[in-house]
Amino acid sequence: MVTIYDIAKQANVSAMTVSKVINNTGKISEKTRSRIKKIMEEMNYVPNSMARSLVLQETKMLSLLIPDITNPFFTTLARGAEDAAMRLGYKLLFGNSDESLAKEKEYVDMILSTRVDGVLFSAASDLSGPHLQTLRLHRIPFVLLDRAVPGHECDTVTGDSREGARKLVEHLISLGHRRIALVNGSLAVSTARDRLAGYKDALKLNDIAVDDTLLLESNYKHFEDGPLLRSMLELPDPPTAVFAGNNFLAVGLIRKLLELGVRVPEQMSVVCFDDLGASVIDPFFTVASQPAYQFGAMGIQLLVDRIKGATTPEWKKIVLPSELVVRGSSAPPPAG
Repeated sequence: MVTIYDIAKQANVSAMTVSKVINNTGKISEKTRSRIKKIMEEMNYVPNSMARSLVLQETKMLSLLIPDITNPFFTTLARGAEDAAMRLGYKLLFGNSDESLAKEKEYVDMILSTRVDGVLFSAASDLSGPHLQTLRLHRIPFVLLDRAVPGHECDTVTGDSREGARKLVEHLISLGHRRIALVNGSLAVSTARDRLAGYKDALKLNDIAVDDTLLLESNYKHFEDGPLLRSMLELPDPPTAVFAGNNFLAVGLIRKLLELGVRVPEQMSVVCFDDLGASVIDPFFTVASQPAYQFGAMGIQLLVDRIKGATTPEWKKIVLPSELVVRGSSAPPPAG
């Protein structure tokens, strides 16, 4: 393996001079710098990235920790983050917590051992606070994506879940629905709380009382409350529409409705947050579509600015709007 000493000998300079060229530090004439770079290319020299990181106190590596890589929202977010990182000269390490605090902690420990320069962090839940505190104690900059964590002020890129939920429910109301159920994610996640608030806003604005029997708390990864859904459908005044907290909940919900003999949208309208992405050839769901790619790309830019000290001390709060996209899963309630 070619070393900097081999390069120095060939160029008739010191190893320190070669090191300065590699790390782009110190005052070296452009003529000498060009000559050393040419010799490095001729000898196929590959810099030792670990040694370089020790000199510069940076690894040029970032980490992205998300709760569910199988969800198209987070898949697209990850693509945006990777593209932006590569454009800015960084490599990106991925971690998938599966909405699990234990798995999230394992990734945080890995992040510490890898010595990444910063972290894009989409928290498993409100209880992710100690993991963020660990990053702070080790002076690792981070940006929160999609989900807030109470008690932790930092740079954030989030969506306007409350407003998006309000628009979805008002769309259903405009079709004539008055009995609208909510199948939501865990209320230990900030987006689920915001979507519940938006749901309630829409009902209040239209003089519709909130009925707790139409509220169902599940898990963002999959819908798992078939018996409760059946009980809801057997109410004396059952719902004619359902707002699902995210796309995975909507898919599981429709499967369960079909098992119960309920047709969508003829007998039950279903709307949800987030699209299913390019995996769906014929989009069906009426959604509040978020710019997932921008979440990742803007998060990386905020993070790199923070790492390089190219931003103000005040925390940056970016809130991205959603777009109401009306498709075939929503229709007027059935007659009678």
